[in-house]
Amino acid sequence: MKKIIKEITPIKKSDTKEKAKKRVAAYARVSTEQDEQLHSLQVQRDYYEEYIKSNPDWELVNIYYDEGITGTSLKHRKGFNQMIADALDGKIDVILVKSVWIC
Repeated sequence: MKKIIKEITPIKKSDTKEKAKKRVAAYARVSTEQDEQLHSLQVQRDYYEEYIKSNPDWELVNIYYDEGITGTSLKHRKGFNQMIADALDGKIDVILVKSVWIC
């Protein structure tokens, strides 16, 4: 005996589309190479790394930094300049900084 299908139920696409993660970077800087400032720089870098990795919607790109570099000029700030170049190349969606004065 043949079975006849009377109703066809369409298969719905899953609504659980995977969201694209935000590509996140951070920038840290200290203006002198004194031990206490270098320790501060490491603390900043560790904090940003942990903070970014703790967000499931974020992907860590890099923690850019400059040590012993004054904030009055961009000329010698290799970490900052690399971060800006990467952002302009579309590699970064979000940049975290401690303060706009850091930049």
